Parts: sequence; C-alpha cells; structure tokens
Amino acid sequence: MLSPAFPELQSPYSLTPAQVAQFRRDGFIKLKQVLSPALLADYGREITNQVGRLSRETRPLAERTAYGKAFLQVMNLWTKSEVVREFCFSRRLARLAAELMGVRGVRLYHDQALYKEPGGGLTPMHVDQYYWPLSSEQTCTVWVPLQATPMELGPLSFRAGSHRFKFGRDLAISEDSEAKLQDAFKVSNYALVEEPFDLGEVSYHYGWTFHRAGPNQSNAPRAVMTVIYMDADMRVVPPENKHQEVDLATWLPGLKPGDLAASPLNPVVYEAGPGK
Repeated sequence: MLSPAFPELQSPYSLTPAQVAQFRRDGFIKLKQVLSPALLADYGREITNQVGRLSRETRPLAERTAYGKAFLQVMNLWTKSEVVREFCFSRRLARLAAELMGVRGVRLYHDQALYKEPGGGLTPMHVDQYYWPLSSEQTCTVWVPLQATPMELGPLSFRAGSHRFKFGRDLAISEDSEAKLQDAFKVSNYALVEEPFDLGEVSYHYGWTFHRAGPNQSNAPRAVMTVIYMDADMRVVPPENKHQEVDLATWLPGLKPGDLAASPLNPVVYEAGPGK
C-alpha cells in the first residue's frame, strides 16, 4: 500500500504525444516536476539510510577501478525497506515507462541507488542492456536525482538517438569503453546532451541508449535512485557474457532461457486497464 501522504506516487503524470515521440526518437527524455521536493526529501532520507547501511565499499577512491570511483551502488533496496518499496512500486513512475515504450505493462527488473561521492569520478559511457539477458529492446531506466543536480554534481548525459547505434554494445563499462566510444562518437551524428537536473526532474532512457555521468566536483554526495523496467511480456534469453550470467542468477532467480521474466523479484508494477 502506497503512502497516502504523497498521492503523486500513485496518480498519473500526463505525457503529450510529442514527448512520447521524442523519447522514441532520442532514446531518452527528461521530464520536469514529476516528483515533489517534499516526497524526494522524505523517501530520500530512507534511501540514503539504506545505502549507508548496506554499502560494502570501504576502499579510498584512489584504490578503486574507474567503475568503483564512479559511484556507490546498492541494488534491490525494495527488498530491504518497506518505505523504499513504496517508492520503487510507484504507479506514476511505472506508468510513464510503459507509455513511453508503448507496452501494455511493465515489470521491475531491479532498482539501484547510485551515490557519487565528493570527488567521485566520471561514469564512463556505456549501455545498460549489455548486462541484461532479456529478449527485446523494450527496457528502460528512470533516473531520479534526490536533489537538484547542477553540472558540478555529475548529472546523467545522453547520446541522442544512440539506441540505434550498434558499435559498443559489447563493451562493459570501463575506462576502455569510454575511450573507444569517444572515438566512435566523433564520427557519428549522435549529439551529446549534457544538462543539469532541476529538483523533481527525472529522466528515462532505453537500455540501449548510450549515457554517462560527469565527476562530482562538489563537497556533497550526488544521491540518485533508479528503477529499471521491462516489458511485462519480456522473456529470458541465453546469456551472452559473464555479466549476463550473473544477472540471470541474481535478478531472475530460478528462470531459464525462454521463460517469462517473472521471478518473485520481477513483479508487474503497472498494467493498463479500464481507465488506465
């Protein structure tokens, strides 16, 4: 049951046909005033508490890989906290994912809290779906900053239209992926869109959209909560790399190739019905 204190978690956010078309053309969209400052402060306290409790990273930044320097990452917080579960099961956020992708409903793949510490480094250019053993491109992530995110905090940026770009889909996130993709994009027409996020503004991007985030050059952590959605009719496919093998075991437990991607960790969080 979602908290009655914040009805926006449950109520619809109206999209225009132009916004849907923009998402499908560019592979991402930023939407303003999706969540209120009061809601973000309230749920953000619990998300931050859980990240502090569950994060296992203790190494100084200088001793970490490029991936480790990019952020503290804690996944499936919804299974650890009823409050975070309310946030991750938001009908508003899930309905936006379904309507942007044009599917009848969406399942949860998993959630991720991404906290970029002060001094945290660049998140290299990458695509998320490299890690996912899923049968179609109907996947997307909502990126929800828990504070206003000016450029010095390291907001997410995107290569517009790059969900159609085939080069680099086989690259894990790393300094190597950043270098190779920078070279590839120098001769492509996929413009880099780098902008701050207002408080309450969120973004959605397809699983195959190339994206990155700058370093955190401030004295405060950049706190972000994300939820990954997939088409409610998604199927599991044979893993194509070791990362997909891990994802299959971790986020789709008990399932095998050909199965509906519907383990107990993958509930339907929005399905269109009468009145939608």
